[in-house]
Amino acid sequence: MTMGSTGSCMYQLNGKIQHYAWGGFEYIPALLGQPATGEPAAEYWMGAHRSAPSVIERPQGNMDLKSLIESAPENILGKATWEKFAELPYLFKILDVKEMLSIQVHPTKSEAEKGFARENEAGIPLDAPYRNYKDANHKPEIMVALSPFYLLHGFLPEAKLKSVLQSVPEFADLSPVFEKEGYYALYKHVMELPQDSVNKKLQALVDRIVPLYKDNKLDKKDPAFWAARAVVNDPQSKDRLDRGIFSIYFFNIMFVQPGQAVFQDAGIPHAYLEGQNVELMANSDNVLRGGLTPKHIDVPELLKHTRFEPVHPEVLNPVVTATKEAIYESPAPDFVVSRIELQPGETYKHTSTAAEILISIQGQASAGKAGELSLSKGHSVFIGFDQSYKIDCTGAETVIIYKASVPLV
Repeated sequence: MTMGSTGSCMYQLNGKIQHYAWGGFEYIPALLGQPATGEPAAEYWMGAHRSAPSVIERPQGNMDLKSLIESAPENILGKATWEKFAELPYLFKILDVKEMLSIQVHPTKSEAEKGFARENEAGIPLDAPYRNYKDANHKPEIMVALSPFYLLHGFLPEAKLKSVLQSVPEFADLSPVFEKEGYYALYKHVMELPQDSVNKKLQALVDRIVPLYKDNKLDKKDPAFWAARAVVNDPQSKDRLDRGIFSIYFFNIMFVQPGQAVFQDAGIPHAYLEGQNVELMANSDNVLRGGLTPKHIDVPELLKHTRFEPVHPEVLNPVVTATKEAIYESPAPDFVVSRIELQPGETYKHTSTAAEILISIQGQASAGKAGELSLSKGHSVFIGFDQSYKIDCTGAETVIIYKASVPLV
């Protein structure tokens, strides 16, 4: 197989739907032109992660993307990317968040390597529900909202957190803990409370806010709204109140408009609350959870990797280039996401500097050297290193395409 500047490495790509319980039922099937099945469609994965590699279409037979890359890695990824990462370094996703995700933190690269090796040596199966590290990679990530989107992102600045602790009557005894000992002591205290104490402490709060939620008297910018929703939607709440409710009050609630982005670095606690987005991350599935989930929570490991510092949320807007491409800049070396918007009759031309994955969110378009690939709504393509191609808007509607690539290395 000949690649690079001497041959073509452009293929139609089919991702994998992940049916997590928090997902919506209609958005991703509608995007992909598929019928809703009654099963939640939470995420659509595009990439070469070992657990769910995408499939590329070839005349000589379909092939998973991971195997394709391994057949000629330097040619397909580019020598610089292969030498730096030894894999496609990103995982591209579409998310439909109907119910809140678990509160989570992602480890740094060095800590992921150590944790993955440690759990391997302990003989913990990769698919064990109590395993923390699924791979040896870090997981910085960036999301771009496709709809109005709500998320939790990092600890509140000190003055705001003090105000919350003082204004929520059920948290009165937590205020001195924070004022004397800071973020770490506060979070450690609530995460290590016996479950009976969590139930007792949160029950009065729940009794106060759930009726307000059911009467539509709470605003989505109020942590009480999300705390009440978490309880109402948790089938176990009658017997066990989730300690993740504390985090809803301790963290920033961000509201992001379509087209705006948020970057989540290693150690920043966060949780998606509601909406649809494009998400691009390092090629990892490492998650350390802190609540709002029935899944495994390892409190010592969570405390070890969380950044206990105030976060002033930053909404990222793209930098628009002369080629109709709007780039979302972040400090991540593994990936860069951009948006290409074309009006009817317009063309985007580019030569790839790394392996790229593109997905169309809206409109009709063709891609490739001569329009041989479809980039109409819901269609995706994989483009290898050093490929010159064009995208043509072929319909009467504006085309919106999101592209994953690797920063110049």
